Amino acid sequence: MSALADPNAARDHARAMAGTVVEAMPLLPPRADDLPHDVSPDDLLWEETIAAGGYASRRIARGTRLRLIDLRGDACASLLLFNADMPAERLNIADTVKVQWNAYPAAGSVLLSDMGRALASIEADDAGTHDAFCGASNRASNDRRYGDGRNSGDHPNARDRLLLGAAKHGLGRRDVHPCLNLFKGVRIAADGAVEPQIGPFTPGRAVVLRAEMDLIVVLANCPHVLDDRDWSVTPLRATAWRGPIAGTDDPIRNATPERQRAFLNTEDLYRR
Repeated sequence: MSALADPNAARDHARAMAGTVVEAMPLLPPRADDLPHDVSPDDLLWEETIAAGGYASRRIARGTRLRLIDLRGDACASLLLFNADMPAERLNIADTVKVQWNAYPAAGSVLLSDMGRALASIEADDAGTHDAFCGASNRASNDRRYGDGRNSGDHPNARDRLLLGAAKHGLGRRDVHPCLNLFKGVRIAADGAVEPQIGPFTPGRAVVLRAEMDLIVVLANCPHVLDDRDWSVTPLRATAWRGPIAGTDDPIRNATPERQRAFLNTEDLYRR
């Protein structure tokens, strides 16, 4: 590597890497060989594998489907959502749980904003282990558990990774709100005890989100804050494609009066 001290050699080495594909990277242009049968490859918008300890963020349009796959059974997708046109409106975990009378997000759940609108819906879910209680790991929690939780260290924490993803859209530390953790779950026992569902699980479990408004999506893939193992997490795959917005006969929308109201609130935003 000492040869790379020569700028010309460094340039030649860098250019020789053109076209190299590694597992954890965005694919440009996006391509995937496992799209649903009714999705055209021309509608593919985003294909990326997020490394263990990595993060990603994207702006996606209303109607977009975002599929997340736990490739090896040990990913933890900490998720933030923002209204792309007004990022002061963002995912509100407390209202998502309270308004729907259900603390365990699953297929059919709607992710609500702090203004009572439907940000996204969980269109499909074959994981069933998610967490709306614990939020993201942080520098202090990782320092205690692993000895070093720095963003640039060997055990990065989810909160700081989410901050990096949010910053790419002009957002700051105060915008990193409580997240939803996908693929790692908790259950609350009758006595109030928090019971983690950490895994590892069967590889290949997937969740499909449907964007109900134009969104900024931020993802971090770091160990769950209650994971008491040595630092352990595996890659997370994100695939997004264009799709239709929910119609008035949509079964998720019409499942409960609360969800109907959230969709009406969203439609009112786009009517202006």
